[in-house]
Amino acid sequence: MFKQIPLGPIQTNAYVLYNEKKEAIVFDPGAEGQALVQWLNKETLKPIAILLTHAHFDHIGAVDEVRDAFHCPVYLHEKEAEWLLDPALNGSSRLTGRTLTTARAADHLLGEQKTLTLGDFTFSLYHTPGHSPGSITYYYKEEDVIFSGDVLFQQGIGRTDLIGGNQDVLLQSIHQYLLTLPESTVVASGHGPLTTIGAEMDHNPFLAAY
Repeated sequence: MFKQIPLGPIQTNAYVLYNEKKEAIVFDPGAEGQALVQWLNKETLKPIAILLTHAHFDHIGAVDEVRDAFHCPVYLHEKEAEWLLDPALNGSSRLTGRTLTTARAADHLLGEQKTLTLGDFTFSLYHTPGHSPGSITYYYKEEDVIFSGDVLFQQGIGRTDLIGGNQDVLLQSIHQYLLTLPESTVVASGHGPLTTIGAEMDHNPFLAAY
């Protein structure tokens, strides 16, 4: 089971995946940390890890609040190890009139490993750069869902005009890894509604043109 929770001024989707034991994985806690912690406590969920799809500012704003409230480790791709600490890398320094966004360093850096097991949860990991150099897609086969951050959206793809972005690389990542998954696979994107691999194969204009 998972819950989609849009947070912050850009309505970045955080996701909470949980099981019958009330253990939870929190993906991309981007803002409104106090509200997110309150919701988790209300639902009596026990986060055992925070998984970041990438480290842009709108995906990391509540990382430390959730980490400190539940004493759970943060996972991030090694290619973005410094991004939590650096507003120039995570993009928050580009925005005028907003507080710079930072967080403490990740507890665990992910490299080229293909799987990650946390408690009763096992994920297949796909390094899917293009939107950012360390973007990771987490596939949870038990529920046929990917948590893909800003790689793929309903009839859209991630922007590629930020540091390390490259549209050709992004499209290659999507075709190499995501479009090889079952068409029924739910795409839990970083912004906007849920979609499926099959729907994007049929209707996404960016993929059709590749």
